[in-house]
Amino acid sequence: MKIAVGSRNKAKLTAVENVLQATEIAFDIYPIDAPSEVSSMPFSDEETMKGAMNRAEYCVRQQDIELGIGLEGGVTETPAGLFLINWGALAVRDQETLVAGGARIKLPEEIAVRLRNGEELGPVMDDFCQRENIRHGEGAIGVFTNGMVTRDLMFTHIMKLLVGQYQYQL
Repeated sequence: MKIAVGSRNKAKLTAVENVLQATEIAFDIYPIDAPSEVSSMPFSDEETMKGAMNRAEYCVRQQDIELGIGLEGGVTETPAGLFLINWGALAVRDQETLVAGGARIKLPEEIAVRLRNGEELGPVMDDFCQRENIRHGEGAIGVFTNGMVTRDLMFTHIMKLLVGQYQYQL
């Protein structure tokens, strides 16, 4: 089965590969630079979900692709503060796109302020940690959970929800 993932992010690709390897699905993964068609820092559940769906649906429109996967991280404002969120989508041509959401964690106020002022989480985390490419490794969730939940694990959970729904429908 040819499966396209709407990202070249290492954490996202690891999550997709790990979940698919645990199934009986024979697959080839094709990373695609799929547009999310939302802001670079999605700021609500709706926008983050839409970004994941747009990526998945873009992937499945490519020639010979049977499944499209979109994984999107964002933030959402709550009465308790700004929370890190994530959504995933699995698209099959001519079928309704499957959607699933994942873990949530409150961001420290010093990070939240910068995001509310228009900065994107990836560069803010690189600056905060004094390292590069946090988003391709443990992600903000990995930093703020002391490595207990990393970005690939966060997206693995979503992939399990998506693949489980997909298999249920077969």
